[in-house]
Amino acid sequence: MLTWLIILPVLAAVLGAVRLLRRRRARHAFRWLLVTNLALLGGACAVLGTALMGPAQASAQTATSSGMNGSALIGAAIAVAGASVGAAIAVAYTGAAALAALSERPEIFGRAMVIVGLAEGIAVYGLVVAVLLIGKA
Repeated sequence: MLTWLIILPVLAAVLGAVRLLRRRRARHAFRWLLVTNLALLGGACAVLGTALMGPAQASAQTATSSGMNGSALIGAAIAVAGASVGAAIAVAYTGAAALAALSERPEIFGRAMVIVGLAEGIAVYGLVVAVLLIGKA
């Protein structure tokens, strides 16, 4: 069952990509891209739901401890992923601005790198939250 939940969204993505390659119209391409993304999102939600509901079928003691550990690990993964994406976006904008400023005034290198470093600190905060979540699990 879990294998089909993983394979079906991938098959939907492959079929959507093949259909996009066969048709080169932008309107249909956008529609099929949207449908493919929704299929992948639905498959990911189904896999997540299956993973969270799996321990409920076991004994009461095991289900409580495994469910809590699983939820903490999923929360830690979301914290790291969200912080990393946020840091990447922040570094992209601040890095581009720092390079533009450095091309005009090279003497502000130190200040520009501090700003880029502060943007990268967002990822470190996500990692700290993940370590705290895993420690409590």
